[in-house]
Amino acid sequence: MMILDAGRTISPMAENGTRAERAYQQIRSDILTGRLLPGQRLLFNELGARYGSSMGVLREALTRLAEQRLVVSQPQQGFHVTPVIPEDLNDLTEARVEIETLVFRKAMQAGDLAWEARLVAAHHVLDGTPQLIDGDAHQVNEEWATAHTEFHRSLLAACPNRRLREFAATLRDASEVYRRWSRRVGGEQGRDIPGEHRALAHAAINRDIDGGVALLARHIEYTTNAVLASGQFSTDGAPLAEPAESRPSETARTPVQRRSPGASSAPRHQAPALAGGDAVTGAAHSGSSSRRSR
Repeated sequence: MMILDAGRTISPMAENGTRAERAYQQIRSDILTGRLLPGQRLLFNELGARYGSSMGVLREALTRLAEQRLVVSQPQQGFHVTPVIPEDLNDLTEARVEIETLVFRKAMQAGDLAWEARLVAAHHVLDGTPQLIDGDAHQVNEEWATAHTEFHRSLLAACPNRRLREFAATLRDASEVYRRWSRRVGGEQGRDIPGEHRALAHAAINRDIDGGVALLARHIEYTTNAVLASGQFSTDGAPLAEPAESRPSETARTPVQRRSPGASSAPRHQAPALAGGDAVTGAAHSGSSSRRSR
């Protein structure tokens, strides 16, 4: 049967696709903002009542979310929100630090004026976009999230190795959910995120290679420390029933702090310490001799 909508004829297949898209967006938003907790079981009857969707529509939406690693599907257990497993999060963080700092180093070595222009433009958009939705201290503005992704892609865009760039982007996408949860558990309080981005852009433009690499490593590691320091998840990733203060995670370890491949053996820039043991700076290193003449 065809459905009429404002003078247009919509097929049942198209209508179902619209409903699946709506359910996908709603569930995704609830995961990223922490309304659906890491490790939480996603029961079809509860989701149907919550989102007003059929089982078929929900299954299609959850399958898409599983492809993005926001949910996991297990035999005989159905769908769950992706859990926070300390070992996996630390492995992901270590991989990101190793790969992204390598790609950033190559980008700074090979970057030209066009790359600098793209980076400056991306930072300008990011810096001028509100990070949060008005009235919700935990919900990230999707326009800011898009600008944030473009800024980090721009940092690495001048790397001449396409496969390295793509691998770095894949790892970064896999960590998106943790960045969102970091804010939900209070990990962003007191953090100067705009300052970190300004420092990264400044280091890149001035070819402060070692300084930029150190800044990016700390920028990546901060989120992992914030999530694990919250103590709100058990060793298998399931939500804890008790407050964080009463049951801290015993297996959460500090991410491995590595110097990127090819980095100088000189000591890292010492920045003010933040909660969780990380350091970050709102000002880029200056006086680098790595700045290329143009």
